Amino acid sequence: MLALAPETKQPAASAHAMIACEPVSSPMDTDRVDAVTVQAPGRLHLGFLDPSGSLGRSFGSLGLVLEGFETVVALKGASHDAVTADSAAARLETGRAQGFLDTLRRRSGRHDALHLRLQQVLPAHAGFGSGTQLALAVGHAFARWHGLALSSATLANWLGRGARSGIGIAGFDQGGLLVEGGPGAEGAPAPLLARIELPEAWRVVVVQDENSMLPGLSGSAEKAAIATLPELPRGAAADICHQVLMRVLPGAACADFAAFAAGVTHMQRLLGAHFAAAQGGSPYTSAAVGQLVRWLGTAAEGEAAIGQSSWGPTGFAILPSQARAETLVRAAHAAGQVGVSLNVRIVPARSRGGSIVGAGRR
Repeated sequence: MLALAPETKQPAASAHAMIACEPVSSPMDTDRVDAVTVQAPGRLHLGFLDPSGSLGRSFGSLGLVLEGFETVVALKGASHDAVTADSAAARLETGRAQGFLDTLRRRSGRHDALHLRLQQVLPAHAGFGSGTQLALAVGHAFARWHGLALSSATLANWLGRGARSGIGIAGFDQGGLLVEGGPGAEGAPAPLLARIELPEAWRVVVVQDENSMLPGLSGSAEKAAIATLPELPRGAAADICHQVLMRVLPGAACADFAAFAAGVTHMQRLLGAHFAAAQGGSPYTSAAVGQLVRWLGTAAEGEAAIGQSSWGPTGFAILPSQARAETLVRAAHAAGQVGVSLNVRIVPARSRGGSIVGAGRR
């Protein structure tokens, strides 16, 4: 069943307008607990609907939230401020996490000494939405600890997330296959237009390139890259929107995998050609990822949704079952298609959002 987001009214000139949703922060039942722990799920960005704004509204996105990829943080009171990490990858994110805390204190007026522990982080600049999920994880932990009823949209606005895509924000709140309509004027967040839970049997083959020299674009670099590209023709944007509305969403809602896969692959082909100029002339940031993903699509005889998440280097192939995914991955290894720098995982889509455990303090 296609679930449409409820209609919301947003102040046209407000920089802090919020998507109408149930706040995930709530008043506490106790004065204090040991810590507030937040798990924020990763997502695949399956493509923009109209990055050039041919009708006046830019971007709009299709995305899918994943199981097995998470950022996890814990926050508690302390005698002095500290941000610590449980892994080498998490240590690389401590500076960004500290910046989020500083902004939250400035915006909220709350300045308690806190210990923020980064227990697990999504791969940075790899197509999983790591920056937004870290911001929301830290933001919701901070809000819950202080008893502040702040939505994901408000926290993202405070922390400078969601300027081009609202998939990560909606993904934290709900999970699923998501379509959003692009950010509005004056910083208003992208409205969620549709949400569907993928059939339970479907699986996602996630292809990561562990080569640290191949980060995807983000932030100012992403903005600059988009500015150098020609406008996506209005006809191509219309084609993408048609694929999403009449193939991808009905395919997911009706368990019609062939229609879903054809729609995703077609829009990825159009967008890959458009963004190739900013990726060394290829639809894929990583040649090894591109080779494997294309091979999986061919071996599946066209019955796979394939492409790259955002700017990569992560690629994906969505298959109709665990057995089909395992068979193709085994065949890829046997055929020597899995390069030494590649990490291949098979995961389900995630039909729920993030989680917040702990009541915090008054």
